[in-house]
Amino acid sequence: MKKTPFPIIRTVSAWGVALFLFFPLFWLTITAFKTEGQAIAAELFFSPTLASFAEVQVRSDYLLFAKNSLITSLVSTILGILIAVPAAYSMAFFPTKRTRDILLWMLSTKMMPAVGALVPVYVMAQTVGMLDSLTALIIVFTLSNLPIMVWMLFSAFKEVPKDILEAVRLDGASVWEEFQHVILPLTMGGIASTGLLCLVLSWNEAFWALNLTSANAGTLASLIASYSSPEGLFWAKLSAASLMAIAPIIVFGWFSQKQLVQGLTFGAVK
Repeated sequence: MKKTPFPIIRTVSAWGVALFLFFPLFWLTITAFKTEGQAIAAELFFSPTLASFAEVQVRSDYLLFAKNSLITSLVSTILGILIAVPAAYSMAFFPTKRTRDILLWMLSTKMMPAVGALVPVYVMAQTVGMLDSLTALIIVFTLSNLPIMVWMLFSAFKEVPKDILEAVRLDGASVWEEFQHVILPLTMGGIASTGLLCLVLSWNEAFWALNLTSANAGTLASLIASYSSPEGLFWAKLSAASLMAIAPIIVFGWFSQKQLVQGLTFGAVK
């Protein structure tokens, strides 16, 4: 009996798609090590140089932008978890007839273009004196990721067997004891996955960083945008700045990819 060629076709197709998706990152990386002339000429063979990286650090103070990105991402993620955990807990274990409607409404807010909320958010930040501040970004990042956090944690909490909860409640455990000794250990993977995903989303957020900050509270997204000028794009420096901006989160995502995939697929398979 002849073997079908489908496994080979699938393998070749998978590698083709992977190479297609990886190519922009590959080209970005090699362009970062070129001179501006080599970058414009799109030379494939060249003598690598670190000049663009050095100029990015001298001109833009990379460490300041990296620190701002780290602070806003971590704090907004922690704050979001502190709000989303009790919200998802109450919806999962004490639902009402409006719970489903609230969850759908929260999800629908992610469908609205961010530019639709720019003017009111900008005016409020300006009124309270929080333009170009880390506080404004932390609040916006937290509220932007909150619907995703609640949905993911809601799915994680719904996976907890009801029999365990009924047994604990019959033993007289309080709500806090139930959460601390039963819910938290069983859903720690889901909470971690939610935090990791929202950390990545906050790190990569560019729209609000570009519109609410400038020099003091700019994140790495602002650093990348600063290499676009009316005279044109400095491809080598832009690539170096982009590589320096995405390298930490790529490494982080690589080591935590299992948790990220787990978080995105909660409730998908019963």
